[in-house]
Amino acid sequence: MMARILLVEDNEMDGDMLSRRLVRKGFEVEIAVDGRQGVEMALAGGYDLILMDIRLPEIDGWEATRLLRAADATRTVPIIALTVHDMAGDRDKALEAGCDDYDTKPIELPRLLGKIDAVLGRRA
Repeated sequence: MMARILLVEDNEMDGDMLSRRLVRKGFEVEIAVDGRQGVEMALAGGYDLILMDIRLPEIDGWEATRLLRAADATRTVPIIALTVHDMAGDRDKALEAGCDDYDTKPIELPRLLGKIDAVLGRRA
């Protein structure tokens, strides 16, 4: 059974590219284009993992993560934050908001896959 990933990413090109690369690795991927849609899709359910861009329209990734952590349906779904800025404190802020891990853009697929395997492994 292949893991279902919800990718919350407002940059269409980035989302499309990452989605295709993950699909080639055998994941099932659906894309939400803003924080509000991401929260709605996540709550509708069935995802094994959420990749959450932090800089999003409507609701940013921090707030979307807090909303998902507050809901029974998504409280335990692993969330990996994705952000362009490798700013000091961002990792702490991601973990504080409820993310399980954090990765920076540009995405290095082997590094991200390692983090995905780690959080999915912890959940199994």
